[in-house]
Amino acid sequence: MLLAAGFVLAGCANNKVNRAPVEDRGTSIGRPAPSPAPAGPVVSDVPVKPLPGVENAGKSGYYTVKPGDTLIRIGLDTGQNWRDIVRWNNIENPNLIEVGQVLRVTPPGVFAPSDSVAVARPVTQPSANPASSTTTQAASAPRSAASPPPVAAPAGEDEVAWIWPTNGALLAGFDEVKNKGLDIGGKAGDPIVASGDGRVVYAGAGLRGYGNLIILKHNNTFLTAYAHNQTLLVKEDQTVRKGQKIAEMGNSDADRVKLHFEIRRQGKPVDPAQYLPAR
Repeated sequence: MLLAAGFVLAGCANNKVNRAPVEDRGTSIGRPAPSPAPAGPVVSDVPVKPLPGVENAGKSGYYTVKPGDTLIRIGLDTGQNWRDIVRWNNIENPNLIEVGQVLRVTPPGVFAPSDSVAVARPVTQPSANPASSTTTQAASAPRSAASPPPVAAPAGEDEVAWIWPTNGALLAGFDEVKNKGLDIGGKAGDPIVASGDGRVVYAGAGLRGYGNLIILKHNNTFLTAYAHNQTLLVKEDQTVRKGQKIAEMGNSDADRVKLHFEIRRQGKPVDPAQYLPAR
């Protein structure tokens, strides 16, 4: 029996479990994990493409695109045909312009004086139009204190013999902040006529807040806008005559039937009441 017990003890000694060693990698509780090395700035090897025309930012005759701008609005605000702006800037997709992009808004080779520079009408050259000469002489005469100051006219401005675009009652007057033109009432379908000879530079509904809109360019100084129409009767690039029916009154993008009428001088809204004849 003693001999058998010895063999049993020897067998147990030879059957010990050989466990794999455990490597301590510093993840035990209480021992902080090493902080990762701070990553340096990520530098992209892809060059950032500059926005078109940025080298002309701030120059006279150029316009920097703002949020919400469209070429139609830029054309209205600068007194230009939006299609001309497309051509002058070689724009491939007129529906894709970028905020910060700088656009030429005067014809190439034409200097556009900034709004801060006062440009006087030349008086040394004789006028071929006697009526124009009379106007110039009258402007140089002293004015009474009660007379309103004249509207400054840039050199070469073409005068327009304006007429009212419709016969309805005046609903709202001009306000530089709240209303950039006149609101004139009437009935749906009432005729809207061109206030002066000109060319259609826009006819459509692509400008928010104006509904069915027509913009006429009368010369290098003046545009007129006719908004909220029910029906448009002219097309872009069409020449129209003063008094020609161009639309029918409506309430597109408006709370009531009315015509919103604007006169813009070099893109800036001016009070139409100062230009239209009294009635």
